[in-house]
Amino acid sequence: MTRVRISDVAAAAGVSTSTVSLVLNDRTSRISGETRERVREAAAAVGYTPNSIARGLRTQRTRTIGLVSDVIATTPFAGRMLAGAQDAAREHGHLLILVNTGADPAVEQEAIRALVDHQVDAMIYATMWHQVVETPEGLPDRTVFLDCRPADGTHPAVVPDEVAGGLAAVRELVGAGHERIAFVDIAEPNPPVASGLRHQAYLEVLAEAGITPDPAWHVHGEETTAASGRVAAERLLDLPPHRRPTAIFCFNDRMAAGAYVAVHHRGLDVPGDVSIVGYDDQQLVAGELDPPLTTVALPHYEMGRWATEVALGAREPPATPDQTYRMPCPIVRRDSVSSPPAAAANSSRRRA
Repeated sequence: MTRVRISDVAAAAGVSTSTVSLVLNDRTSRISGETRERVREAAAAVGYTPNSIARGLRTQRTRTIGLVSDVIATTPFAGRMLAGAQDAAREHGHLLILVNTGADPAVEQEAIRALVDHQVDAMIYATMWHQVVETPEGLPDRTVFLDCRPADGTHPAVVPDEVAGGLAAVRELVGAGHERIAFVDIAEPNPPVASGLRHQAYLEVLAEAGITPDPAWHVHGEETTAASGRVAAERLLDLPPHRRPTAIFCFNDRMAAGAYVAVHHRGLDVPGDVSIVGYDDQQLVAGELDPPLTTVALPHYEMGRWATEVALGAREPPATPDQTYRMPCPIVRRDSVSSPPAAAANSSRRRA
């Protein structure tokens, strides 16, 4: 199909190509309103659409945003994060271009060069989970980090407020009357940033409640899976009755699902015998458990929107030394938390 050119519009409107260019690019000139209207009608009649590449060369803006990720496109939360970024881009008249690198540094560098050569108006650098990363070479100035932050603090970034989310989770259990609260954590050679921050929050709430944590209450799973969560929870349930937790805060919802299995396998009830709180509010997990899981929501959609709006200049970056905004993580209350069993509560009071 032959592309309609600006000369075709000029012929249909009976004007010069320079007049058509001035009208369609809204350039200030002494062209009459009648002529402007005739040019626009002619453009519509012949089906003319402007060449975005040529327009980008003239205006130095391509109305595109590049999003470079590691393996975000294959994670459970990717859809929400990308939806937030895409919605914000569309509302500001931009197209989002996603490049998934598979966490390959060579592919990442190639993707960054390609997007810079394409003259994207801004760029978003995203990771699968909350990380502190080294700034890749070649990123343009208008780059925002999504679900990660640069170690050198050279670019704006948005990450979940892991500490505030952890505080909300453990306070939910303390508020229900629990004193023996365990934390099912993740044990890896290099545990994720979120692990340390959520553990920090766990200890902070116990301290403010005057509870001395038993070291046996902090257990680790080898992976962030339901199977790993079950094994870790089994170790908690093997503790003597006077040390056995009445509540468990889990690193994520999948591990919480495994804790449910461990509790039910012992003939116990959630939340009647053991209350459980997760983290992530993962779709098809948290709300589908029996009973539905109380958890902390990771604000992936909101983070995607924030990153895009800052990249486009529609929102100011945070005025903090590291330029990092920590997005609130709200608690989602369902049915997995209740007061501790009467026997455990009485036992706690007797020891006190």
